[in-house]
Amino acid sequence: MSDRLLLERAWVDGAVRDDVLVEVSGGRFTAVVPGASVADAERVAGLALPGLANCHSHAFHRALRGRTQQGSGTFWTWRERMYDLAGWLTPEGYGRLARAVFREMVAGGITTVGEFHYLHHRPDGTAYDDPNAFGHALADAARDAGIRLVLLDACYLSSGFGAPPTTAQLRYSDGSAAGWSDRTAQLHGSVAAGRLRAGAAVHSVRAVPREELGAFRGRAPLHVHLSEQPAENDDCRAAYGVTPTRLLHDAGLLGPGTTVVHATHLTDEDVALLGDSGTTACFCPTTERDLGDGIGPGRRLHEAGARLSLGSDSHAVVDLFEEMRALELDERLAARTRGHWTAAELLAAGTRHDSLGVDDAAAIEVGRRADLVVVDTRSVRTAGTGADEHTAVFAASAADVVRTMVDGRVVWDRDEDGAAEALGRGLAAAIEEVWR
Repeated sequence: MSDRLLLERAWVDGAVRDDVLVEVSGGRFTAVVPGASVADAERVAGLALPGLANCHSHAFHRALRGRTQQGSGTFWTWRERMYDLAGWLTPEGYGRLARAVFREMVAGGITTVGEFHYLHHRPDGTAYDDPNAFGHALADAARDAGIRLVLLDACYLSSGFGAPPTTAQLRYSDGSAAGWSDRTAQLHGSVAAGRLRAGAAVHSVRAVPREELGAFRGRAPLHVHLSEQPAENDDCRAAYGVTPTRLLHDAGLLGPGTTVVHATHLTDEDVALLGDSGTTACFCPTTERDLGDGIGPGRRLHEAGARLSLGSDSHAVVDLFEEMRALELDERLAARTRGHWTAAELLAAGTRHDSLGVDDAAAIEVGRRADLVVVDTRSVRTAGTGADEHTAVFAASAADVVRTMVDGRVVWDRDEDGAAEALGRGLAAAIEEVWR
């Protein structure tokens, strides 16, 4: 690939610019020049955007697509099917599945993924010879797919407010926060070798008792499932007399380095605590609607001072463009009015790499990581829509991504012979293997 690209259109400095020359060296943008006219650069047709950030992923959930949407039920009945799947995964099989899922992500323009990872041990809860066998399998899968991985290794100690883990949850638990810390410390060699970036996660206040939360103070990036279900709020009040948000606040875990995931069922005080602390809220609209979770107060959180990021979570859909517009469209359903978010605000949410501790991406700008996603502006979805930020947010889909570049390296080229077919075959084979 040329290190000089002439982008037909690109999102630069908060606006779409024409004929943008970018130069790349050492994985970073070294020049960004709108309105350029040069002959010695590769011309790239379409709309170029900063790489997208999938801030909440459970890669193995991808194998549930099409198998859990039928019939009735709730989040809790869906969870039982997910536990069944988690019960028989191996590190090797999970690695092959994750590789296919991560390739699906880069084909949709995702350049960084935050993998909220809680599958650690053998089915009986005993450790593998490599205590981080699953984490290393995910790191290898991400490397092969070309995506930037932030492994959000999750502490999971209880089946619910002090109750011991049961069934598949035995695979998740390290026994204590100290045990979690000892195991994850062994990931540092992989981090130093550049195999992955590492963060931390408290699975939820259901799964980590209050007395253990202090072990996570000062860790960043730190991610936590929060108030996805009303039952979590009710049980937290019964156990501790406060909401989950207040519990995290009192434990000193809210702040700019923390991301709370879902944040669907919040009180006014919860919204104020998250906003005043500058905490990020990661919404996963396609999963939240698939599971019937509800519609979170995204705009209220934004106005209170919280930042918004997005994730595909259970991978009922892997399409960050859909997540972006769903943030607006779900607000329309709840409020019965339109225009809650601008396209620029939604693009910012879809490219919020700093939620994952990656502070030098998310913009086509000199010095930033050379991540790009190029969208076809002449597809059956995007044709005639203006080829601007509104095209990206309100018309495009993951299927319209022509090229994805991570750190200056092309990791997806839709026009490469057989690329789309190989992607589908790889997903089918990996998922069929899981269910055999």
